Amino acid sequence: MSSSNLKDIIKTLPPQPGVYQYFNSEGIIIYVGKAKNLKKRVSSYFTKNQTGKTAVLVKQIIDIKTIVVGSEIEALLLENNLIKKYQPKYNIMLKDDKTYPWICVKNERFPRIFSTRNVIKDGSHYFGPYASVKMMNTVLDLIRELYQLRNCNFNLSEKNITDNKFKVCLEYHIGNCKAPCVNKQSEENYNNSITEIKSIIKGNINSVTKHLKPLMKQYAESLQFEKAQLLKEKIETLEKYQSKSVVVSPTINDVDVFSVISDEKYGYINYLKVINGAIIQGHTIELKKKLDETDDALLQIGIAELRQRFESDSREVIVPFTPELNDKEIRFIVPQRGDKKKLLELSERNVKYYRLERNKQKANISPTKHSDRILERMQKDLRMKVLPKHIECFDNSNIQGTNPVSACVVFKDAKPSKKDYRHFNIKTVEGPDDFASMTEVIYRRYKRLLDEKQPLPQLIIIDGGKGQLSASLKSIDELGLRGKITIIGIAKKLEEIYFPGDSIPLYIDKKSESLKVIQYLRNEAHRFGITHHRNKRSKAAITSELDKIEGIGYKTAQQLLWKFKSVARIKKAKLTELESTISKKRAKVVYDFFNEKI
Repeated sequence: MSSSNLKDIIKTLPPQPGVYQYFNSEGIIIYVGKAKNLKKRVSSYFTKNQTGKTAVLVKQIIDIKTIVVGSEIEALLLENNLIKKYQPKYNIMLKDDKTYPWICVKNERFPRIFSTRNVIKDGSHYFGPYASVKMMNTVLDLIRELYQLRNCNFNLSEKNITDNKFKVCLEYHIGNCKAPCVNKQSEENYNNSITEIKSIIKGNINSVTKHLKPLMKQYAESLQFEKAQLLKEKIETLEKYQSKSVVVSPTINDVDVFSVISDEKYGYINYLKVINGAIIQGHTIELKKKLDETDDALLQIGIAELRQRFESDSREVIVPFTPELNDKEIRFIVPQRGDKKKLLELSERNVKYYRLERNKQKANISPTKHSDRILERMQKDLRMKVLPKHIECFDNSNIQGTNPVSACVVFKDAKPSKKDYRHFNIKTVEGPDDFASMTEVIYRRYKRLLDEKQPLPQLIIIDGGKGQLSASLKSIDELGLRGKITIIGIAKKLEEIYFPGDSIPLYIDKKSESLKVIQYLRNEAHRFGITHHRNKRSKAAITSELDKIEGIGYKTAQQLLWKFKSVARIKKAKLTELESTISKKRAKVVYDFFNEKI
């Protein structure tokens, strides 16, 4: 289909909410999206100058189909279902939850309740997924303690029961089942228990106890004390279970809480379900980004997916920002203080912890992928054309103008390569001239790499601001490396990143992995340089007077200082004392030197 045909389709699109589907030349759906206004949203793809992956997507669109719905929230839900069904190439990919268990209420006469990891679309109710198996088993144990349900897999149809096809089993005799298979329990009574169980799983324990308390009184008043006692024990068990839940505030009744964070490739959505002031469910999903989706787009998908999955009908939703989603039945709240703000912060902590754990898992499984992800982030933040797989960082050290040195540390694949670290003693600069020292060191380092035909780094980091960066550029220009290597300066105070020829610094997000790697390089260069400088100063201090003695070297001077602790004590030492520390010949030389001076 030609571009003119696409324009004709766009012209006829309705200005209503709905879902649009893009098809490629093979008739395959490559993207599904939702819109508040189909005409405006679809036309925006073809009227704007698209970049990156979106531009690649637009080039592949051959046909467009739309589905009009009644509201934006309906569009969001339909979009989510279509993405899961067709898994289009350019849509966010939801990571599967097959590894997590669910509680299943089977779609059958006299439903069974059990845990499963396989979700089958047969009309059964699934609750979960549960990130904690222990939590799920606690809920199942509570249900078994409170209700007598069947666990057999017989077909308890009305015909089979009336034909007496079944006999009571051991479960009936030990009190775990009321034997609906032989008509000892009515279907209505069994289904009442199932309704209560669903409420318990959803966290609506108060509604169950409110129903049971008047029933208990009714049994007691009619002198059915055994039944009343059983209900009393049920109520106590439910209240005990509820007391163990994470209570946030008794004033918060039925609320959903969502938070979102994202990086270059993935988005993470955390969901907390709060019923009667207690958190009864928590879950985090991972979304693979395809078209540089914003946090707002990720949050909308997360809200639709998780509310649908957990069958939530909460009217109040706590979020970090108001999503571009109009729905009269949902009230979005961005709390600024109080208990609801604490809930949001709890959700944000959970989603950050989840991302940290996922990154650790990925790093353990594939270290190269982990380092490549960090380097890709650096490449984007620093506007580089290539991945900075080889980085070098320089730092000068001269305290009170003495013994000026410089350090070069090398990182390969975002990790220190200590065998490639280098120290430089400043040779051509007198006094504390930081700029001239940096010019010398940069020239010496890269002149040698060029002469020896060794690989050059993709990124050079200078510890310092505009002055140190300009000094470095003199050597880079002299060696003809300008434009071949990215070079930046980092100023300590505000962690400003300076680029050549640009007086306005770049500020990278303080939590960014890019900045953390740059800081690590800077701190490592500083540590390496300071250690060398300290050693050089201590050697100079040790030999300050003793090196004037002809025939006395550094090691002999060290031996004397270890024994006598100071040059003043060496001066006062007797010849025999010196001879007990060093050779007689050297002891005589030292003794004569200081005694002649006196």
